[in-house]
Amino acid sequence: MLNWLQNKTSSVMPEPSSVDSSSDASSGSMPARQLTLFAVTGAVCVSNVYLAQPLLDSLAKDFNVAPAAIGAVVTATQVGSVLALLLIVPLGDRYARARLMRLQLIGLVLALLAVAMAGSYLLLMGAMVLVGALGTAMTQGILAYAASAAAAHERGRVVGATQGGVVIGLLLARVWAGGVADLLGWRGVYLASAVLVAGIGLVAWRRFPMLPASPSSLSYPQLVGSTLALLRTDRVLLRRGILGLLLFAAFNVFWSALSLPLTAAPYSLSHSAVGAFGLLGAVGALAAGRAGRWVDRGRSRQASAVALLLMLVAWAPLAGTRWSLWWLIAGVVVLDLGCQALHVTNQALILRGPAESHGRLIACYMLFYAVGSGAGAVASTMVYGWGGWMAVCVLGAGISVLALVFWAVTEPGRSGDCADANAASTTAMT
Repeated sequence: MLNWLQNKTSSVMPEPSSVDSSSDASSGSMPARQLTLFAVTGAVCVSNVYLAQPLLDSLAKDFNVAPAAIGAVVTATQVGSVLALLLIVPLGDRYARARLMRLQLIGLVLALLAVAMAGSYLLLMGAMVLVGALGTAMTQGILAYAASAAAAHERGRVVGATQGGVVIGLLLARVWAGGVADLLGWRGVYLASAVLVAGIGLVAWRRFPMLPASPSSLSYPQLVGSTLALLRTDRVLLRRGILGLLLFAAFNVFWSALSLPLTAAPYSLSHSAVGAFGLLGAVGALAAGRAGRWVDRGRSRQASAVALLLMLVAWAPLAGTRWSLWWLIAGVVVLDLGCQALHVTNQALILRGPAESHGRLIACYMLFYAVGSGAGAVASTMVYGWGGWMAVCVLGAGISVLALVFWAVTEPGRSGDCADANAASTTAMT
């Protein structure tokens, strides 16, 4: 398959209407229709990674698996996500992104159909790994694709808008899965998603801009090996990756423990009601676009500072959850605004490097995300069992303080991120 793709991409040349990733401000802005397609595709693809979470009880009954063990289905999708970051996402730096995206879209449709038709628990787990891998590869590949297709002067805006679509897709995944499952059962959820992915794929097939294949001469093993090597050569990636790790650790400290106080007295809310709080995170999509524009204007320091302060301040109203749900609502909005703004700022800065390294840069950054998310989730439930909700808020605030201090100590200066990105360009291309 890789040989076939290489043969195909070796003949790809920039067409008259194609987007040249090396173009600058003179090339104008990305059309709104094109940007919307990137955002919608990202939303549809990322949703598939999270569809199983509200369906676990149905899966446990269908496959006669103990409720305590059915969580392994979610683990399977996460295993697929990590494999995609290491083995699939970097391919975008070697082959023409349009053709690669098309192949991945076809693969994702087939993986969703495999889940829907799984006749045994073993087949289900294997198909879930594929859904996690291809859904993640498409999502992160779309972000890198959008950054490569954008002119340099609008890259932050484009990345922010695409990330906003990803945020909305992630939030609506559970709502979509629950609603379709009530009508068609859990298998109907995956069949409907396969149709949805196929539909967006048909549009993307014709509308994705044709970018030239990367001039990189790295073999596949060298390409994969060079992914982690970027951590040694790209100072922006390392610094922003550590910030991302702390960001997602704090984020998951909150969300992993939230259901524990809300399902207990005095609130005793249902799981559906608890899940509805996640919809408040849609506000974060607004922060994503604004943060991207700030980076385009050379205001990454201000964007980072505001985001980190919002993350820290959010824990004050969140600590008041036991007295009023209004405090919780305010805290969720502020925390998500800060987290999404910092996330987009991080991505926009690391993607200032050359287009031929965007896939590997995104893959490396999201590995920090995976570590931070996992550590935050584990620490959250342990701390809650020890000291309750207030201890969780102290932990989250402590991580936020650590992130703020780390940024303040390592921030190089007004133009430091640009300088670091330029310094890393040569090593990222090899």
